[in-house]
Amino acid sequence: MNYRHAFHAGNFADVVKHALLVALVEYLKRKDKPFRVLDTHAGVGRYELGGDEARRTGEHLEGIAALRHSHAARAPELAVYLQAVDAEGTDLYPGSPLLVRRLLRAQDRLSVYELHPADAASLAALFAGDIQVKTFALDGWLALGAHLPPKEKRGLVLIDPPFEERGEVDSIARGLAAAHRRWTGGIYAVWYPIKREADRDRLHAALAATGIPDIQAAEFMREPFAVEPKLVGTGLAVVNAPYTFADEASRIMAILEQVLAKGDRATSRIVAVSPERP
Repeated sequence: MNYRHAFHAGNFADVVKHALLVALVEYLKRKDKPFRVLDTHAGVGRYELGGDEARRTGEHLEGIAALRHSHAARAPELAVYLQAVDAEGTDLYPGSPLLVRRLLRAQDRLSVYELHPADAASLAALFAGDIQVKTFALDGWLALGAHLPPKEKRGLVLIDPPFEERGEVDSIARGLAAAHRRWTGGIYAVWYPIKREADRDRLHAALAATGIPDIQAAEFMREPFAVEPKLVGTGLAVVNAPYTFADEASRIMAILEQVLAKGDRATSRIVAVSPERP
């Protein structure tokens, strides 16, 4: 696998994904009872926006940097997300595990999984001594079989694969179905890139074929589909989405359309991937 997120950290897809992730975590905090977040493809946890990889692509300039310098940065819907990001300063960007960690209360816990040896070591060093975080140098899919349901009985599983392997869509569908059988009450959030309409539709079909009811997807299109495949959008498919999620996600994405659009052609939508339970 040659995908390294350092090249893409803080880009438009990260901004959308993480703003929606924050909304899900904040919903869990509405109750005093503890919860656990499990991050199956955690990466290194923190990225240098001034590093060689980020400078080579410059993707963060049209993502988090653009947001910071826009009027949208004052939107209350983005306040918690930006506070967590800005805690790192302007030269660093938090990956999903560090972002979630900044949102946890004293009673909440985080489990993070990373298979890449160097990234797993960086992740372990980042959270060394943190009693609220457990890091695992493991395949997140395999770990979910042993670590679900969590003892807290409440929580969220973030599935954020690199989409660099053949058969990734089928792996996601199989892994999600197996995890859901073990823990039907958990919230699952599956991130996916949008490059080709046919690939997006195939992922939706695979998720629907799992038989898991009421899967909602929040999709943000930075620009229309192109003739040649390229990253034009980002999606987050959510199982057991909170009743507030569709409205909150719609507001968040509408705000981000004003900032992250390519040529003022951004659109967003909430789509039902599978029907609600009868």
